[in-house]
Amino acid sequence: MRSLATFALAFTLALFAEGCSSPPAKFYTLSAVAPAASTPSKISVVVGSVAVPSVIDRPQIVVTSSANQVTVDEFSRWASPVQDNLARVMADDLAALLGTPRVTLSQSSLGAEAGYRVQIEVRNFESAPGKYASLDAVWSVRRLKDGKTETGRTSVRENVDGDGFEALAAAHSRGIARLSQDIAEAIRAFERAAS
Repeated sequence: MRSLATFALAFTLALFAEGCSSPPAKFYTLSAVAPAASTPSKISVVVGSVAVPSVIDRPQIVVTSSANQVTVDEFSRWASPVQDNLARVMADDLAALLGTPRVTLSQSSLGAEAGYRVQIEVRNFESAPGKYASLDAVWSVRRLKDGKTETGRTSVRENVDGDGFEALAAAHSRGIARLSQDIAEAIRAFERAAS
């Protein structure tokens, strides 16, 4: 009788502990999706630090609930800091679009020899799973040899193709590729003017 009571108590405690445990966190990352240039170039670019709004500067994915409300999803997280991930993806997208392997991040020692420096300030980075991913950023491209600068603003709203955070990350990646296209075009314009 005592062993049956002990078994029942252990079983009940195990069920209680399982019911109280949290689901494991899932981690997501942005990825470069810009198409590769048809011709290679020798352009060199350094991507400076990317400024992001403080509301999204956290490991958890911040979800837009309404025009004036956001929620923080404790179990859906970015695999690396958002600003670092954005800078890395921008560098990869620019390398593909410009047809050059000479695109580095600001902390790289290779950046000292760059022809262009890119600065980006993300003003808005909204995540609405199953609906949309939006990005609004101001950016500048500075030609280092003479300090000439081109500035611009890119606003993108990508539909999310499916439910869940993986589809959301893919939509944000497409938005970053569109931002990269605008910046790449500004660099190409500098190159055309110089030739």
